Amino acid sequence: MLKGKNILLCVTGGIAVYKAAALTSKLTQAGASVKIIMSNGAQKFVTPLTFQALSRNDVYTDTFDEKHPESIAHIDLADWADLVLVAPATANIIGKLANGIADDMISTTLLAATAPVWIAPAMNVHMYDHPAVKRNIERLQSYGYQFVEPNEGYLACGYVGKGRMEEPENIVKLISSYWEKEKNQPLKGKKIVITAGPTREILDPVRFFSNRSSGKMGYALAEEAHQLGADVTLISGPVSLNPPIGVNVKYIENAEEMYDAVLEEFPSADIVIKSAAVADYRPKQVSNEKMKKQDGDLIIQMERTKDILKTLGERKDHQFLVGFAAETSNLDEYAMSKLKRKNADMIIANNVNEKGAGFEEDTNIVTIYKKDGSNKRLGLMSKKELAKEIFREIVKTLQEERSK
Repeated sequence: MLKGKNILLCVTGGIAVYKAAALTSKLTQAGASVKIIMSNGAQKFVTPLTFQALSRNDVYTDTFDEKHPESIAHIDLADWADLVLVAPATANIIGKLANGIADDMISTTLLAATAPVWIAPAMNVHMYDHPAVKRNIERLQSYGYQFVEPNEGYLACGYVGKGRMEEPENIVKLISSYWEKEKNQPLKGKKIVITAGPTREILDPVRFFSNRSSGKMGYALAEEAHQLGADVTLISGPVSLNPPIGVNVKYIENAEEMYDAVLEEFPSADIVIKSAAVADYRPKQVSNEKMKKQDGDLIIQMERTKDILKTLGERKDHQFLVGFAAETSNLDEYAMSKLKRKNADMIIANNVNEKGAGFEEDTNIVTIYKKDGSNKRLGLMSKKELAKEIFREIVKTLQEERSK
């Protein structure tokens, strides 16, 4: 299953070290080449010789013990690995990694690693539930680290609860599934830029013009693109959503900042999806002081913002350009007109008056319009499911274009 894969197993101190020995054996039997780094604490439970015998490779324990003088061990190991697995992972190593501390062989190597890093925690139930540990885990997740959730059950300390390291055979299955999935990533090697959320156009220090976009559709698209293997940059307006794991997020405030951020990423992009609800107009005059209430009506002069989708359509050469259209009537007419005027390859249009398809919803109902004049209506579904459908259509269209 894992033939030809290089797995670096980092073993930290806890009674679950015995599971790491079994994990080493199972990974090796599955065809992986396994190298081991052990912390000082881990060596108190199981000797390095055990792991050397099971992996048939050197075991590393000391940053300054260079087994091969022609290379620096912690850098060489980090470069060698296709996957880095920390199992068992104590609260200590999780805290070190989350805060950029490199004071031993494992933490130094982890900071140098560019391969995917998986962490399998093992600790007392109260330690696992401590706010500091939870914060550190959330921080590492936001960096793109993947966690193998611990099980609930009887712990070595006598407590019953969550904290048991996942069983070795299940970890091997997860790793095998990960690489099986890697084979089926049609967007691997592609750079995708996605915009999401609203913009805010400032009137004075306390007021701004905006819209009801939640950013949920753009964030779902970014998450799906990452799952399909793409290198994803998400350019987001002000939203109250957690950043998708493994996605590079750039936050902006107004339409001008969105314009600049998109154009900066555009030349190197393969696919651009404009799902953000960018303001078409902004106040012509912005006050540095709060505008005071006056008698009578207030007239605010507005000016057009830059048309981002139109600009991209004019400048594109190899990019596949997708726009969104939120309408309240004449969906077909307006969507096809936008497709042609903006020189887009695809427009995703919805009627925001339709139940389940408006702003701030968790669901949507859209029609996908393509440059060849075809369209496909999709029924009510979650935005996560819709993101999958949209990328199916994008991949299908790109494959058809390549075959011509």
